[in-house]
Amino acid sequence: MELPQIDPTADPCGYLGIIRNPDGSITRTLKLPQCPASSDAAVLSKDIPINKETNTWARVYLPRRPESSAAPATKLPLLIYYHGGGFILGSAAALFIHKLCCEIASEIPAVVVSVDYRLAPEHRLPAAYDDCMEALEWVRSTGEEWLTDFADLSKCFLMGTSAGGNIAYHVGLRAVTCGDGLVPVKIQGLILHHPFFGGVERTPSEVRLANDKVFPPCVADVMWDLGLPIGVDRDHEYANPMTADKSHDFEKVRDQGWRVLVTGCEGDPLVDRQIGLVKMLKEKGVDVVSEFSEGGFHGVEHFDDSKAKILYNVVKNFVLSF
Repeated sequence: MELPQIDPTADPCGYLGIIRNPDGSITRTLKLPQCPASSDAAVLSKDIPINKETNTWARVYLPRRPESSAAPATKLPLLIYYHGGGFILGSAAALFIHKLCCEIASEIPAVVVSVDYRLAPEHRLPAAYDDCMEALEWVRSTGEEWLTDFADLSKCFLMGTSAGGNIAYHVGLRAVTCGDGLVPVKIQGLILHHPFFGGVERTPSEVRLANDKVFPPCVADVMWDLGLPIGVDRDHEYANPMTADKSHDFEKVRDQGWRVLVTGCEGDPLVDRQIGLVKMLKEKGVDVVSEFSEGGFHGVEHFDDSKAKILYNVVKNFVLSF
């Protein structure tokens, strides 16, 4: 995956490959390479509809193993993945998302369900949260054999990158209130990879990296403007978790024994918000594991295979620690 050759601070919309239309929609001119579901040497994958009315679907990944023709004696952990793209871009069929999910499925190993949700501004938040919660309900009730035969639904993890990390956080807080309503699915933890959060007041890292060439705050501002409900600002709870009192939900997260993994890097303008989230969760009694690296930039693992390998190992250690 390559970065667009446009200065994001000079032309945020051009950098994102979008044109804002008078009716509130956007035209997406940046065509990300797509990849069909496949049966490669290490991982099988296939696409399954979730809701035909909203056109949501999931790509399910199954590591190829010698015993894959029959149900294994020990089932694999289940990882439900939400892609990034600032709520306005991306797809579970994007080549770089497909590659990441294949590698995670193979490295852990785990069954991975990558959710394709509706995008803003045509479908503003909380549409993505609704779709991803519906996908969780689908996992609970589906008779899809790759899940019933190979996945241990009692070892479920919600993972997302960037905006997907934001989704994993908010869907997790919804799911924790369901109690036994998700049985046989039992969530063990959340994996927030470079999670996308915001706020009206700039953080020191956002000021320091105001001219970042990958994901400067001005680009994030455009995404929030298009993704949030009309009429709210970046201090809305969807963007800024510090503004909402979720103490009761955090108590349930703690009582159910969930753990939260937050990953980030110092070269990401969002790093201070991610560190702040870790601090807040710890203060609420949530068991949090944080991994912050030097250098890097937002979503670096999509561009640097050596960094991606480190991420896969961190995720593997987290999942297998349960």
